[in-house]
Amino acid sequence: MQTLLPRAEKAAALLKARRETVAVAESSTGGLISAALLAIPGASAYFLGGGIIYTRQAGRVFLQIPDQALTGMRAATEPYALLGASTVRERFASSWAIAETGATGPTGNRYGDKAGHSCIAVVGAVERAITLETGSADRLANMRAFAAAALDLLIACLQQQTEPRP
Repeated sequence: MQTLLPRAEKAAALLKARRETVAVAESSTGGLISAALLAIPGASAYFLGGGIIYTRQAGRVFLQIPDQALTGMRAATEPYALLGASTVRERFASSWAIAETGATGPTGNRYGDKAGHSCIAVVGAVERAITLETGSADRLANMRAFAAAALDLLIACLQQQTEPRP
C-alpha cells in the first residue's frame, strides 16, 4: 500500500483542485485502487464509489452490463476495460472512472492470458486504455503493480486534460 499512497495523493490533489470525482470498477486488484484513493484524507470530496467486478455475474449485478454489450468482446482486454470504465462513470455520474481487468496469478486466466496481464482504462475528459504485462506469476506483486499502473494512468489523463492544447 505504501507505494500506492503517493500516487493516490497526486490523483486526489488533482481531482480536488478541479472539483472532479472518480468511480472505480476493479477486478484483479481486489480493491487496492479504491483503498489507495480512500486512504487520502478528504476522499469524500472526489471518490464516489466503486466495486470489485471479479466475475461476469458481478458485471451484470453491479454495473448492469447487458450480455449483448459484450458480443464479440472478451474480458481482460482494453475494449472490455473501456466498457467497464464508461459504465461505472455513467452509473455514478462521475467526472472520471477507472476500470481494471486481468490475471494476477499464479496462473493465467481462462481466456489465454498469462499471469501478470492486466488491461486498465480511464474514461473522462480524456479516454485511454493500456495493457500491462509484468511477466510475473506473483499474485500480490501483480495486484500492486496493476493498482499502481491504474493510478498512474488516472494521473496521466488528469494531467493531459490540463495541458494547453496546440
